[in-house]
Amino acid sequence: MKQNNSLTSWQRWLRHPQKLSFRRALFQVHLWSGITLGLYIFFISITGSVLVYRNELYVIFTPEPIISTSTNPVLDEPQLRESAIRQNPGFRVTRFYRAGNRDQAVIIWLQSDTKTIKRLFDSRTGVDVGSASETGVTMVTKLIAVHDNFLAGPAGRKVNGMAAIAVILVLLTGLVIWWPGSARWRRSLVIHKGMGWKRLTWDIHSMMGFWTFVFMMIFTLSGIYLCFPESFHAFADRIQPVTDENAGRRLIDSVLYWLAFLHFGRINGIGIPCSGPGLCDQSVKALWAIFGLAPAVMFVTGTILWWNRVLRRWWRKVFINH
Repeated sequence: MKQNNSLTSWQRWLRHPQKLSFRRALFQVHLWSGITLGLYIFFISITGSVLVYRNELYVIFTPEPIISTSTNPVLDEPQLRESAIRQNPGFRVTRFYRAGNRDQAVIIWLQSDTKTIKRLFDSRTGVDVGSASETGVTMVTKLIAVHDNFLAGPAGRKVNGMAAIAVILVLLTGLVIWWPGSARWRRSLVIHKGMGWKRLTWDIHSMMGFWTFVFMMIFTLSGIYLCFPESFHAFADRIQPVTDENAGRRLIDSVLYWLAFLHFGRINGIGIPCSGPGLCDQSVKALWAIFGLAPAVMFVTGTILWWNRVLRRWWRKVFINH
């Protein structure tokens, strides 16, 4: 008898899942967990897609070196330090950097009682030739830190990891409630035209959720790993302890290795038919950047659906019909 009831419930799930109370409960969990984590999901999605190109951004924002055109002899460090102090009264030199090319402008950090400046000085004349502060590079570095730990160090990274664990709940409940029934599941794989903006929003949310589910799960799981690497490695050692025979060749190490690489999209030909940076590598990065925006789109469309189904009705009830 129990088996027949179970079978009947399964048939109802396959044909008309919307009528099941379990499915309605999961819908509420998905809705409110998605709304609660929405801004986090949106922020991590956008910054993650941008940071797929972090190396390219560093190159773009790194200024070309300034090369001296003077025929004077190259000044030594004490001479350059003296010249820097002479041109900046009230400051003292705290750091000095000279590149391998001795014709390249040197970087000197100067500090007063209230201010620190970074300047470039001609290596042959000692003349100040501009600021050494790489604002663009600093911005990229800050963006990485914000994406990683919200500029809060190890504590921020833990918060990031816990939020990513909660996103797993959003993804799994979304996958369950995506199933529209055996007669209509194909309709949930595409966007339909001429159905109005409400249906269009639902189609985008449903379709994108299905086609990008694997990518979003990879981004989330790998993000959790990067937030809690020690826990993952401890678990790996527990399920596959290191021995003299498997040292450096454990399957679990390969899994964790690929988990980290898959998070960033910087494959560089490792394990796929490419040979280092090039068209294939750039194609992978573009794919990762595009799919990395999927959570942001899911948040926007989900918020629109939430407004239409919940907030607008509440707004009318409280402020219009009152």
